[in-house]
Amino acid sequence: MLRYSMMGLGLMIAAAPALAQHAAPARVMSPDGRIAVEVGTDNDGRPTYSVSRDGKPVIAPSRIGFLLADADPLTRNFRVEASEAGAADSRWEQPWGERRFVRDNHRSLKVRLKETSALARMIEVEFRVFDDGVGFRTHLPQQPNLATAHIAEEATEFTIAEPGVAWWIQGGDWNRYEQIYAKTPIDAVSTAHTPITMKLDGGLHLSFHEAALVDYSGMWFQRIEGRRFRTTLSPGAGGMPKVVRAAPFHTPWRTIRIAETPAGLHDNDLELNLNEPNKLGDVSWVVPHKYIGIWWEMHLDKWTWETGPRHGATTEHARGHIDFAAKHGFRGVLIEGWNKGWDGPWFGGNSDFSFTEATPDFDFKAVTDYARRKGVRIIGHHETGGNITDYEAQLDDAMKLYADAGVDSVKTGYVADAGGIQAPNRAGEGNIFGWHDGQRMVQHHLKVVETAAKYKISVNAHEPVKDTGLRRTYPNWVAREGARGMEYNAWGSPGNPANHEATLIFTRMLSGPMDFTPGVLSLKGKGDTWLNSTLAKQLSLYVTLYSPIQMAADLPENLAKYPRELDFIRRVPADWADTRMLSGEIGEHAVIARKDRRSNDWYVGGVTDDQRRTPDIVLDFLDDGRSYTATIYRDGDDADFRTDKRHSIAIETKQVRKGERLAIPMAPGGGYAVRLTPAR
Repeated sequence: MLRYSMMGLGLMIAAAPALAQHAAPARVMSPDGRIAVEVGTDNDGRPTYSVSRDGKPVIAPSRIGFLLADADPLTRNFRVEASEAGAADSRWEQPWGERRFVRDNHRSLKVRLKETSALARMIEVEFRVFDDGVGFRTHLPQQPNLATAHIAEEATEFTIAEPGVAWWIQGGDWNRYEQIYAKTPIDAVSTAHTPITMKLDGGLHLSFHEAALVDYSGMWFQRIEGRRFRTTLSPGAGGMPKVVRAAPFHTPWRTIRIAETPAGLHDNDLELNLNEPNKLGDVSWVVPHKYIGIWWEMHLDKWTWETGPRHGATTEHARGHIDFAAKHGFRGVLIEGWNKGWDGPWFGGNSDFSFTEATPDFDFKAVTDYARRKGVRIIGHHETGGNITDYEAQLDDAMKLYADAGVDSVKTGYVADAGGIQAPNRAGEGNIFGWHDGQRMVQHHLKVVETAAKYKISVNAHEPVKDTGLRRTYPNWVAREGARGMEYNAWGSPGNPANHEATLIFTRMLSGPMDFTPGVLSLKGKGDTWLNSTLAKQLSLYVTLYSPIQMAADLPENLAKYPRELDFIRRVPADWADTRMLSGEIGEHAVIARKDRRSNDWYVGGVTDDQRRTPDIVLDFLDDGRSYTATIYRDGDDADFRTDKRHSIAIETKQVRKGERLAIPMAPGGGYAVRLTPAR
């Protein structure tokens, strides 16, 4: 008999298992009865599933299976042998996040399928169906004819039942996830990274992704024909199969968010609920915060990572940044280029980085001691150049060095072209090459996070594997990059378009926190490059683009030129008790409200594309019977990102109450930020 255990804290409701021997499709519905999933086999014995909502197909019958490198495929000649149903309704608490409490309310179905051929191999497919989406994964039990799976490809499919449009970036591209999102018909997608977001012609919104990516290759979303897509796995390292796992094991969850509105995609905890609870125990040492850094200067080519007359990470420069952080209330200072190894050809793993030795002009102890006296934390930096062989060999020593010096967070980096990760060759000498989202790198990132946790250090990974909700299980994995961030506004050709943030919110940001590094108040990139942004929009990003760590990326001297805006950045939280999207359309605009976890203040942020917009929002989230002072940072009446009025900003206050409406205009390329403080 299949066993099913429900995980979570608080109230729990579990339905009695219903075990049945049958060949007919097994069926499970969401708690509200609107989403239905059917699992069975087709005429060739291929395992299939389908998803409908309100009786209307969403995912037409689609296959589940595997191609193996050393055995017959697990794709056909199966029959349904048994099924088991279950349910759970619980609430669990996040140590930090978009909201403090998360409800996990779902119905479940496990189906055992067995081959009718002589091999008689078995697979088990598990579904969890929520009111706002579906997650499913495949278990490969321990069995005589499948001791170790050498997976050449996963053959799980998604057949979209209705035409529509998709927002996506190319999977398998040389530049990893750092691309501008395309908007095309669904049947014009080629191979996409996930999350990929869709709007069907009938108005339904979908987002496809995965959850709990552990010891497995990342999923790419490949179109086979029409609107039929297949799970394509990131390539294996050194010519190995894409996944090698000893049974028993299960795949990551394949996830489908389903919502009537874009807000329904955003206010959705599907992937988090499909991850295991916190494994680290007390994580009070993980502290959401804001920071500045020796970073933007290098992207402007003012300073350099390598040593020399323009070296950025010097003791003197570090002390100046620490002084600024202490004066303006920033907890952290990121220092890139402090360690040996930047002077050679480090890109793409051809590096000689030391993660424990500083350059001659950077006194590590003096800087960390100075920061401690000033009440500031240094944020460590480990750029690997994509060479994880060298990094893993030094990893424990590097984390211990930081812990001993009071450094409790680290930014990691893997700057290499896709396919250029260098990993140890366990079959012999030298390195093998792999992809940023292949199984070997998935293993590596978890090794880094677990080692960091041993020393009570948080990790912010750049050039990462995509986020799949593992921050629930490992809460020290505070953020990742994994998209085009602010640096493309310094030197990108082109830079980030005006609709970039309004697209990210409904695509990349659905996977989890992003270290976007906002706060370039000068709106100036390298040379004569201007950001496709107004000043007010830069403030809005602290509310609309979620991360528990938020940078004020501009040069300290530029930040100081905007004292009112800098004061907002100082005050805006990086940790929230609640989050709600108030208005939004994918790639056009978004308005998001968040409640401070440590006060009764609410913040509202709005962003738009290159069009002037004035979304009408209702303040229905405020407390009854209370008056609030709304401090509004909005685009000036003449603001426009395309003109010399991009810095035009209006700061005003008004009294508001629950149920009132706000219609704040956003200029082209603009936005706004509002702080709502209860009146005393």
